[in-house]
Amino acid sequence: MPVAIVTGASRGIGRAISLQLAADGMDVVVNDIETQIPDLESLVKEIEKKGRRAKYIIADVSKEDQVQHLVHATVEAFSELNVMVANAGIIVPKRILEVSLAEWEQVQAVNATGAFLCYREAARQMVAQGKGGKFIGACSIAGHRPSGNALAYSTSKWTVRGLTQAAALDLAQYDINVNAYCPGPVDTAMWEKIDASVADREGLAQGTVFQKSIQARSALKRASTPEDIANLVSFLASDKARNITGQSVICDGGITFA
Repeated sequence: MPVAIVTGASRGIGRAISLQLAADGMDVVVNDIETQIPDLESLVKEIEKKGRRAKYIIADVSKEDQVQHLVHATVEAFSELNVMVANAGIIVPKRILEVSLAEWEQVQAVNATGAFLCYREAARQMVAQGKGGKFIGACSIAGHRPSGNALAYSTSKWTVRGLTQAAALDLAQYDINVNAYCPGPVDTAMWEKIDASVADREGLAQGTVFQKSIQARSALKRASTPEDIANLVSFLASDKARNITGQSVICDGGITFA
């Protein structure tokens, strides 16, 4: 059976992706940092209830040796690696005059360097296997249309979009597809941070920014759910997407066109 790694898998979009890939028939290694172990343990049990094998592996995706361990431990447990979902990400909802150098570097390390390390280490394994594979990275609509309210985050997602295109060209000779998904607003813990920051800046009640954004900007007038994004990843990880590569696919309810 195909084996997938999902980083940042303990909650939100990563959790939904992990469960969907398990439902698709994959064995899944779920990854996050140490503080998320209870959520990872619960997720492993849910995947196993679907009849698939699962394992959690702790790793900080911004650290080269830890990403190498993540891939090596996956292969040691399940013999191979076929799908890498570089989902882990963080946000600092600050503008250019507010964000510190440390905050900037942390966001780039997790979002951009983390995606690079996941792609590179998975590529080394998949090339050695000689069976091809699929990479799917976490981009964002901010990787198509940046937001000044989260400068470091937006910049990191433009990097993921460029990395995805360049890696797709580099790895096509090995039959490895490289794509990314670009959510708009999704009701997750990350959006709670954005909501709180914007609400404080603009004098709005907390909890209202998310819905105001949807109603003002979404053509379909509805937010995406983690499961909406998981369905897109499911497609990109499947044989149905065999001739799609180098793409950063938007799933946002029509925000970019509203």
